[in-house]
Amino acid sequence: MKLVAEPITEAAFAPFGQILALPSKAGRADYSTYSENLRGERAELCFRTSLTEPTVLPLKTKVMERHAFSSQSFLPVDVARYVVMVAPNGVDEGPDLANAKLFVVDGKTGINYRAGVWHHPMTVLDRNAVFATVMFNDGGDRDEDWTDLPVEVELSL
Repeated sequence: MKLVAEPITEAAFAPFGQILALPSKAGRADYSTYSENLRGERAELCFRTSLTEPTVLPLKTKVMERHAFSSQSFLPVDVARYVVMVAPNGVDEGPDLANAKLFVVDGKTGINYRAGVWHHPMTVLDRNAVFATVMFNDGGDRDEDWTDLPVEVELSL
């Protein structure tokens, strides 16, 4: 299976989450309403930064992950471009690859995955990238669900 990246838009990404546009002028952008903590008081806020090394496309993968009880936001700190592969839940609770999408995102745009959205791990292009990430964890085994895909998926531009 092959997915070709399309530019991310609010409408195309809406089934999977929200776009987090960084401010272009003085002022604040508040994305608090996008945060989902479906475990309530049991979960704690996880706010971290990470450095991800670049990947050369095409990339072949057979894995996806999700956070069934938490949204997950990625805000670019120092990023060129990246791609996000997403898929809705299928009837078997695994990713529905027939409706999977691949988006290319510029380094001034963040994303917020809704709770339960299947996604490929962060895949950055061009150079090392630093993101700030916000989500909720309770330390249980369902903070992160991983699955092996039934077919290999090739990600390309």
